[in-house]
Amino acid sequence: MPNVSDDMILDGFRSFDSEITKDYFYGYCRRAYAVLDNKYDLHNKVGMDFYSLAHEYYLQLLSHNFQPLLDRPKQMKLSAFMFKGFWFVTMDALKAYKKEFETSKTSDIDVVLQYVRSTDKEEGMLEQVAEAVSKHYNDLTMTHLAWDIFVLGFKQNEVSVELGLTPSAVNQRYKKMMNEVVTPFVIENYGMGIFSGKMAVCQEMASPAMFEEETVSGTGIYAFPDGFEIHSSCLIQSEDKKSKRITPEIIATLQPGEIFVFGSNLRGIHAGGAAHMAYQRFGAEMGNGVGIQGQSYAIPTMQGGVETIQPYVDEFIAYASQYPEKRFLVTPIGCGIAGFEEEDIAPLFESAINVENISLPESFWDILDNR
Repeated sequence: MPNVSDDMILDGFRSFDSEITKDYFYGYCRRAYAVLDNKYDLHNKVGMDFYSLAHEYYLQLLSHNFQPLLDRPKQMKLSAFMFKGFWFVTMDALKAYKKEFETSKTSDIDVVLQYVRSTDKEEGMLEQVAEAVSKHYNDLTMTHLAWDIFVLGFKQNEVSVELGLTPSAVNQRYKKMMNEVVTPFVIENYGMGIFSGKMAVCQEMASPAMFEEETVSGTGIYAFPDGFEIHSSCLIQSEDKKSKRITPEIIATLQPGEIFVFGSNLRGIHAGGAAHMAYQRFGAEMGNGVGIQGQSYAIPTMQGGVETIQPYVDEFIAYASQYPEKRFLVTPIGCGIAGFEEEDIAPLFESAINVENISLPESFWDILDNR
């Protein structure tokens, strides 16, 4: 969007223009995040990912109707002022991070690793886990990483030296390995007692829904996040049935029994987009950011990355399954001022494919068709 003035950008923010918000609010925040990440290694800290910080900044501005931006010194460009605001949000988050995490030597994401190591003498789990990683990726680097960490007991900084990778690159591969292979392998083969009542280990590792058993066509299976095996009965149904379950692009009124499903925030500030329509027309309640309210259902989308949305989507699908007489019209949640793309959000609804009273946006179906 060339030749867009700061005033036009602010008008776009205040009118909840999704394109302006994505291009400029998230664009300015990404530039700030890149600078601060380089200095503070934010992406390796729990709760310090880009979306968690950007959403917190957005909600702070929203709660004041963007007045801080309007009141900035006239000589200061909007981008520079927003950099300063994002910096303050980041500093507050860093203080909270240090208080919560740096006082402990053990982070939640290492719970599985500790359990594996503690039981290895009895069950030989370390070698089994390393072999599972090796078979899953068929990649020499991932194989070395798995054996170095699980079998040899090296620390990540030691592995980075051996493999000639940066510590950040090793950490990213470690998290990927834990998410996609190690955690599901351990749960499948050794049960869930490792968590000692903790249903959620860490957002980077998995969502709480990862451990909930559900029944599909009478068969008990574990529903894992994106990338894990899905029961064959979850395949997309016929085109005829699918065509009857597409959410209309424009919803001005609802029939009895229809529920408007919209993206919200945990603070329940229903100020713009579908959330504002839900508040004005369909019974959404200010201050209520989750669940059924009137003829609407709120799914929070502004508390971090897509992995933080998945538990709320799973909760919604479970709720809708209990009320087959109602029809739930899912709007493109998270694809407006929350800053995500449809390709990010659609896969979160994969388990809704077999729930016949849930309608999805046509764009979501197109994406799910191609998975």
